[in-house]
Amino acid sequence: MGFFYRHNIHPFQECQKREETLKNYSDSIGLRVIYQQGYNMEEFLQSVVFREKDRCRYCYHDRLKATARVARKGKFDAFSTTLLYSKFQNHERIRKTGEAIARQYDVKFFYQDFREGWKFGIEESKRLGMYRQQYCGCIYSEKDRYFKQ
Repeated sequence: MGFFYRHNIHPFQECQKREETLKNYSDSIGLRVIYQQGYNMEEFLQSVVFREKDRCRYCYHDRLKATARVARKGKFDAFSTTLLYSKFQNHERIRKTGEAIARQYDVKFFYQDFREGWKFGIEESKRLGMYRQQYCGCIYSEKDRYFKQ
């Protein structure tokens, strides 16, 4: 079972591209996915404005908390995150955040370093003609990706 968290993906058209890619792929492999409703970009931005350098910490916490809630409500054995696939993410911070939230919501956080599959994932997504994101998600990460001083 998958869970698509969307409030941190900006702009909205980028969110739609990623969601559509997931829908197409999950349908092709028979994976059921819960899609977060709404698009609360404003709350996300209000939570990180003037704290831009610490935005990833907030984002990890917000995403993992939402995922843990879904896992607890759905009576899942554990929750995890695709962030653990990325070589650009802070795995130690994600692990610590996930474990703290797991204690709070009484559902196990599953940690595994999935980065060993990084190159294969890129090759496979290209072979399948999937849309490939060029930045993490928020508008700040888009700026970091494309605006170089």
